[in-house]
Amino acid sequence: MNPFQRLYQLHRILAAHRLPVSHKRLEELLECSRATVTRAIDMLRDNFNAPLVYDRDRNGYHYDTKESNVFELPGVWFDANELHALLTAQQLLEQIEPGLLGAQLKPVKNRLEKILAAQHSNNPPITAHRIRILSMMGRQTGLKHFQTTASAVLQRKQLNIAYHSRSRDQQTERTVSPQRLTHYRDNWYLDAWCHKREALRSFAVERIAASTLLDTAAREIPEAELDEHFATGYGIFAGKATRTAILRFTTERARWVADEQWHPRQQGKFLPDGRYELHIPYASETELVMDILKHGAAVEVIAPETLRQTILLNLQQAQEYYVTRNKHENRT
Repeated sequence: MNPFQRLYQLHRILAAHRLPVSHKRLEELLECSRATVTRAIDMLRDNFNAPLVYDRDRNGYHYDTKESNVFELPGVWFDANELHALLTAQQLLEQIEPGLLGAQLKPVKNRLEKILAAQHSNNPPITAHRIRILSMMGRQTGLKHFQTTASAVLQRKQLNIAYHSRSRDQQTERTVSPQRLTHYRDNWYLDAWCHKREALRSFAVERIAASTLLDTAAREIPEAELDEHFATGYGIFAGKATRTAILRFTTERARWVADEQWHPRQQGKFLPDGRYELHIPYASETELVMDILKHGAAVEVIAPETLRQTILLNLQQAQEYYVTRNKHENRT
């Protein structure tokens, strides 16, 4: 019996007995020495805050709780793999957005770590430094507005926000019915029904300047409609896909791109010469253009012609910029 199993068994014994149980009887039931029982009792008190007391008059141990407030050993239904998974998920969230829910999750994290320590008393696991997330393009999110937004999403309440749009460099006030929180490319977005525009909109959470949770129930949008609007376009730019990009990657680049998912409805195939052809539905080309350009000469846009011309124009402008800069630097 490992230390955790012994701890669990001790809890079951104490929970099942209304009267105090003597130390000697615990040794018999747990089939271990007096010192081992003492360690288990101390661990139950210190690591799990069990209301375990010793009754001198009746020479035994019992839980000092009322019938309406029976102590339960936290997390005993989780095995080690499940506990590691929970701690890993917490660590992922902490690294994706430091401090986002740290105060709320800290007590849970401490409990989980204590349970794992009990299971691995000889070699306590350390998870905090074993999970690493590199956030490359994340923008700082205001914790206050994130938590208000998350509350509105989960409580299904309307939200009044002051929102500053980057594209228009303008701040507006509007009431929205939150539908989903989306974490995309290291940034948080609120998918919501905008009552001002009478349409679905996506809001970058870090651009929310003020937020107030309202008592009014949020307007419910069917899941299928949300998916059709937010998931069929490309990237964060919503809207129903109306075009399909056809991209051909070099043989070398194909080894990476063939395993990537650019769009949930993409289609890809290897060509006889080893190149890879990728078909991607999209509505707005803005984000797709950025993803194509990062592959440089390793990709060619086959169709549609409008997208091909956009890529060509961007490459020409980049070349002209570098040529001009080089000429200027050579003169100076």
